[in-house]
Amino acid sequence: MPVQNALILAAGKGTRMKSAVVKVLHSVAGRPMLGWPLSTVREAGATAIVIVAGHQAEQVREQYGAEFDVRIALQEEQLGTGHAVACAMPALQEQNGALLIVCGDTPLLTGATLQRLAASHTESGAAITVLTARMENPQGYGRIVRSGDGQVLRIVEQKDASPSEQGIDEINSGIYCMDLTFLRANISRLGSGNAQNEYYLTDLVELAVAGQKGCNALMVSDALEIMGVNDRVQLAEASAALRARINHQLMLQGVTLIDPARTCIDADVVVGSDTVIWPGCVLQGQTVIGQGALLESNVQVSSCRIGDRAHLKNGSVLDGSVIGCDVAVGPMAHLRPGTVLGDQVKIGNFVETKKAVLGDGSKASHLTYLGDAEIGRDVNIGCGTITCNYDGVKKHRTVIGDGVFVGSDVQLVAPVTVGNGALIAAGTTVTKDVPPDSLAIARTPQVNKEGWCLKKRTND
Repeated sequence: MPVQNALILAAGKGTRMKSAVVKVLHSVAGRPMLGWPLSTVREAGATAIVIVAGHQAEQVREQYGAEFDVRIALQEEQLGTGHAVACAMPALQEQNGALLIVCGDTPLLTGATLQRLAASHTESGAAITVLTARMENPQGYGRIVRSGDGQVLRIVEQKDASPSEQGIDEINSGIYCMDLTFLRANISRLGSGNAQNEYYLTDLVELAVAGQKGCNALMVSDALEIMGVNDRVQLAEASAALRARINHQLMLQGVTLIDPARTCIDADVVVGSDTVIWPGCVLQGQTVIGQGALLESNVQVSSCRIGDRAHLKNGSVLDGSVIGCDVAVGPMAHLRPGTVLGDQVKIGNFVETKKAVLGDGSKASHLTYLGDAEIGRDVNIGCGTITCNYDGVKKHRTVIGDGVFVGSDVQLVAPVTVGNGALIAAGTTVTKDVPPDSLAIARTPQVNKEGWCLKKRTND
């Protein structure tokens, strides 16, 4: 049976990050670090979740408060893990049963491991079950001290450990499953008589053993899962590990990654089967990519919806856009937020769009800016076309109907409308509406002065 209660300890500042942003809000593979353990405890079955916040508590509340159905407990002064749990007890007063306790800086922890922890706790009948790991270099971690018959006796922190205890390679992950009745009865008994003058949650183990309640331990098979993130180096390591997991899962689901190690895909990105992604691509945010798409090298996509069989060519950047099926974009195109491309649209090299809607079959093949524009079906936008959408104060829209042919080097000075089937001659500056099926041409009459260049060279 899953444990329904969870507590996430996230009050620390994270001084080793050397950042104005509290540690647990730094991004890891597309989510704030705190979002990973939050997702993990939910995956393990927790429904009543409390986060202990301290530094930048209001930012934590804004990010993960009411909208996520999470309660926030405040630890105004950081006096250790035992003190943090004590600060959370009022928020847990109506809860019963067992409580998962995890750290807010452990993004690699999995829901499956927490499920095994909860099951082991239930089976053991102990007051506490601690998640442990063996490490070749346990420096900095608390050590698990066992009796001769293997029973957990206590947990000793690195700074309080004797030389022989420092030689123990089984470490405390800081992740527990505890009986709430035991916790309520004993949390106030913790003292701060240790090297750090803090209230250690680990001291509850000795109280459980002394009271014949017992402490159970579950060893995690992969110590990487319980890795805490304390500085930028570990942040990068955790991000790399999570991205490797994400890429591995996508490949199992039928996505081809030419070089997974050089492909960065955020946690919430969805990619359809038979899509091929070349190295250097970065897929971020709430991006969804359909089936059979092709992303060439160094494409960046942020919070876009990409249709089936879309072809995103080298170096293109897409942000906040919706792309239909069988669309070609790039190379070196820039689709800014609000862009909507219908099916079989072509956006070529060095084309930029912003709040531009292009109907099915339309194309802008190269060197064009389309901003605040509504463009119909089967429209040809010639090279060098610009929608002049900004008058220095306000933005204005350009509307182009179905089947319009826009020649090269055309400026459309918004607000302006071009009717269905019209033709805009190359070099035209459109300043007034063009009726349907009309030719618009606005050029200065050409004057040829014969012999002028020869005469100038002679005089010089």
